[in-house]
Amino acid sequence: MTDSALPTTGREWRLLSRPVGWPKPEDFELAEAEIRQPGPGQVLVRNAYVSVDPYMRGRMSAAKSYVAPFELGKAMQGGAVGEVVASAAEGIAVGDHVLHFGGWREYATFDAAQAVKVDPEAAPLSTYLGVLGMTGLTAYAGLLRTAAFKEGDSVFVSGAAGAVGSQVGQIAKLKGASRVIGSAGSDDKVKLLVEEYGFDAAFNYKNGPVSEQLRAAAPDGIDVYFDNVGGDHLEAAIGSLKERGRIAICGMISVYNNTEPAPGPRNLARLIQTRGRIEGLLVGDHYDLQPEFVREVGAWIRSGELKYRETVVEGIENNLEAFLGVLRGDNTGKMIVKL
Repeated sequence: MTDSALPTTGREWRLLSRPVGWPKPEDFELAEAEIRQPGPGQVLVRNAYVSVDPYMRGRMSAAKSYVAPFELGKAMQGGAVGEVVASAAEGIAVGDHVLHFGGWREYATFDAAQAVKVDPEAAPLSTYLGVLGMTGLTAYAGLLRTAAFKEGDSVFVSGAAGAVGSQVGQIAKLKGASRVIGSAGSDDKVKLLVEEYGFDAAFNYKNGPVSEQLRAAAPDGIDVYFDNVGGDHLEAAIGSLKERGRIAICGMISVYNNTEPAPGPRNLARLIQTRGRIEGLLVGDHYDLQPEFVREVGAWIRSGELKYRETVVEGIENNLEAFLGVLRGDNTGKMIVKL
């Protein structure tokens, strides 16, 4: 079935050249593209919300990574949620809502196997890109599995007012952390972490050396560090790590636009003394936790125990500016573009 009132073209963002340092507007273009009708086993989706995330900066580079780089001259990809407007696939009908990775565009045609049906009655559609989506699962799996969190742990989260960090801190509290500390880039975000998200302490990393502020906030040290920032935050966390402490590396937004290699932590030898562990985190390794995650976190959201914020930018034409805003730290919670 199909929606007979569909337009014939839709807008999409393309990468024209690979950015060096900070991405520039001339590295991209917003182009009109023909809307392709679905072939057998495919669906056509009108996107309602699309996601912009820090990891997308890595895909703009040609460097080998855990995910293929964006192709020059082609539409970029990212998380999106929208309504099916044409379907040639069993099990997905016109009017269904699906989560998929055909973002950065108004319309997407793809194999139905790449779509996950979502219920707009159970939760707002935008939450499937954030608190109940990939960023939420990243927080859940990274804290509970990669960092092996256990009740009574003291937890430090960098980028704590962002989509992942804010959820990590709250899950830690709900799971019985003895103390949760967050860092953020503004005094307003620090206030939000303590007053709304229930962090025990938080600090603005721009107000002084991170190592000093962390020692003041966690004088007895930390058991877990969830890293979204890297750089001086990682070094500070190693300096405050207790015996058998664990560090989960989710992101390093502080170095994504560097043109020279960033210096590593100068105190790695301390891991010998503490028998500490550092482990990288990719959410794609943990999709087996999805049912458990949706069940547990969905219940916390419905009960009001877990709170979330979204920064919503209107219009596909502002998709690039929203992405750059994430790299600058403009967002509180998940940055989402509403189409």
